[in-house]
Amino acid sequence: MVTPSPLLLRGRIFDGARPAVMAIVNRTRDSFYAGNRHHDDESAHAAVQSALSDGADIIDVGGVRAGQEGESVSVEQEIERVVPFLTEVRRRHPEAILSLDTWRAPVAAAAAEAGLDLVNDTWAGHDPGLVEVAARIGAGIVCSHSGGLPPRTDPVDVRYARDGESEDDALLADVRRVLTAGAHRALSLGIPRDRILLDPTLDFGKTTANSLTLLRHTADLVDLGFPVLQAISRKDFIGESLDLPADERLEGSLAATAVAAWQGATVFRTHDVRATRRVLDMVATIRGDRPPLRQERGLRGPR
Repeated sequence: MVTPSPLLLRGRIFDGARPAVMAIVNRTRDSFYAGNRHHDDESAHAAVQSALSDGADIIDVGGVRAGQEGESVSVEQEIERVVPFLTEVRRRHPEAILSLDTWRAPVAAAAAEAGLDLVNDTWAGHDPGLVEVAARIGAGIVCSHSGGLPPRTDPVDVRYARDGESEDDALLADVRRVLTAGAHRALSLGIPRDRILLDPTLDFGKTTANSLTLLRHTADLVDLGFPVLQAISRKDFIGESLDLPADERLEGSLAATAVAAWQGATVFRTHDVRATRRVLDMVATIRGDRPPLRQERGLRGPR
């Protein structure tokens, strides 16, 4: 078993004994998963409260749908969707760890006063200024891999292998190269190693076979020496593996989560906080990183 690299945010350490659950809160009308559309403030705040009550460690707020389908959202519109909301979440939950899901540096800069702890750059440094903003405001950064695609682009005719290479080997080499480069840039800007997350970014710039390969090779990404984030929840590779729509992908998501947790991933981004928290705690206990909360069976005689 590979030992997870620890993540340190807002004075809290996440590691093999306590992997982090990152709750998704989408300030959108068009998220691919209808169960996480929280465009209105009341719904979004209720989602945050529910996530924290269910065991979420990080609240990840986004204002734009990831895929190319859905409405166009300008920088100004994205700021309006996420910044006042994050500011209010910080007021209501001063100890919460807040993450912003954006690829745009101006949006992260506008959210600085909310006390951001993490910037989740899903589109692999498309805006090179984003990691600079994270460094300037003292936030952590998620370094991702999107196969070179620009934001909100769905993959078409994806292939990583050349000249007789194995597709799996070529994919893994490319992901390791891109994530390492992103992490080293963050280090050069002064972001500490324990606040730099590596995300292979399943589905983004990838076929279902590619995503399954990267899931199976989670340990090879953990071996790079940074905490690894796996964003698995209800994604298309789950749906295509089981031929199920987004609202029926919970069990597949949890199975994949258990596999990645066993291999040492530190953070799990999810729509389903309570179920994911329980899976991670159980895997950590099986690994021997976390003791059972009770140990009575076979240890007590009859009263």
